[in-house]
Amino acid sequence: MTSPLTTPATPSSAVRWTPRLWGTLLVLCAAMFLDALDVSMVGVALPSIGSDLHLSTSTLQWIVSGYILGYGGLLLLGGRTADLLGRRQVFLVALGVFALASLLGGLVDSGPLLIASRFIKGLSAAFTAPAGLSIITTTFAEGPLRNRALSIYTTCAATGFSMGLVLSGLLTEASWRLTMLLPAPIAVLALLAGLKLLPRSAREEDHDGYDIPGAVLGTASMLLLVFTVVQAPEAGWASARTLLSFLAVAVLLTVFVLVERRSPSPLIRLGVLRSGSQVRAQLGALAFFGSYVGFQFLTTLYMQSLLGWSALHTALAFLPAGALVAVSSTKVGSIVDRFGTQRLIAAGFALMVLGYALFLRVDLDPVYAAAVLPSMLLIGAACALVFPSLNIQATNGVEDHEQGMVSGLLNTSVQVGGAIFLAVVTAVVTAGAPAHATPQAVLDSYRPGFLVVTGVAAAGLLITLTGLRGRRPRRSIVVAKSTQAETDRVAVRD
Repeated sequence: MTSPLTTPATPSSAVRWTPRLWGTLLVLCAAMFLDALDVSMVGVALPSIGSDLHLSTSTLQWIVSGYILGYGGLLLLGGRTADLLGRRQVFLVALGVFALASLLGGLVDSGPLLIASRFIKGLSAAFTAPAGLSIITTTFAEGPLRNRALSIYTTCAATGFSMGLVLSGLLTEASWRLTMLLPAPIAVLALLAGLKLLPRSAREEDHDGYDIPGAVLGTASMLLLVFTVVQAPEAGWASARTLLSFLAVAVLLTVFVLVERRSPSPLIRLGVLRSGSQVRAQLGALAFFGSYVGFQFLTTLYMQSLLGWSALHTALAFLPAGALVAVSSTKVGSIVDRFGTQRLIAAGFALMVLGYALFLRVDLDPVYAAAVLPSMLLIGAACALVFPSLNIQATNGVEDHEQGMVSGLLNTSVQVGGAIFLAVVTAVVTAGAPAHATPQAVLDSYRPGFLVVTGVAAAGLLITLTGLRGRRPRRSIVVAKSTQAETDRVAVRD
């Protein structure tokens, strides 16, 4: 593959990016920005959607869950499809579907159609996210160039998430439909720019056929897992329905592993998970996003239901964290070059644990600057360190033809972690719901949920620290070579 970098003979740290290369990165960042924007915008608009379309609370839940189901359930397939059919083609087609689904979501007049549009958007994001990430990792050489590109890329995700909170508060005042329609023109512009700027990537020609059984089993198991976790708080974690669903997931995953071990062209080459750094990146992604989604959910309830803050007021309360990420994440690439991903991830998780723990002090009459702002700043700093570093660690050392697979796996860890731990936090809070819902009793029922969030982040810290024992201070690189011989022998260089 030819990279559109200038002066190839120049050391990588001194290479200057061409305008075309900046344009390529901008298109990919726009897609990631849209994914994050769409996730954060819909939450604030839910009350208005329910009132306008006369939807019950359980139906409203599926406006969020439908997106998660399509996104989390199809990421593995999306990542491998990008490797096999061409990253550019898969990215552009999926981005066009995303634009059409956004338009549909803003025009429908029924709950089922709105949920269907959200599922289609999640499905399309399941293809754009791993394809976009793998385009970056195959266009930018591993090391300082890729670290810089990934830090900018992940900054756009954090910025989109933060802006979505604020924009949803503003747009919902006019109409909730604007929150659904806003991504459509941005996606169209990114699509037109992508047709011109994105580098062409060859399809993988030397693969041994398509892993159809693996694709079916992997997609089915992820869809059923996300569906079961999302429904568990309502159906009951100990109910026969939930237990049987989890048993079915276990059976599907077991069969999936057996199929992948025998497939000549697997959906996921299991050998890549023999790398300790790769496993820590995947588990870290589970803990990172799972803890943050649970924290945001509880904090939003606390601010709006107990303190009576408006949607916009709540969004502005979260803004310092997003602003800190937007300002600092672009610098993370150079910090990774110096200290390595493991140290940054560990430092980020430590800040995250501290931020969550400090939030346990809140009461019914908080002083924002003293009780809320310190946690937001600590969590923002943590996100700025952890998210780019996880992306760098997961994709370093992986051959180009497997970048889509690893990218899909990382995004699956993020989405499944968010779904699982949000469901756990919801179940913990629901179990402790007071019979007499006084404001203080409700706040007390939230505290176990915040403890769960803190514990999940602490688990992420402990997992990361296992990679630091006895390490020399050098750059963290995951080597997961894509040779057939690695099925029996894997080399790992940290």
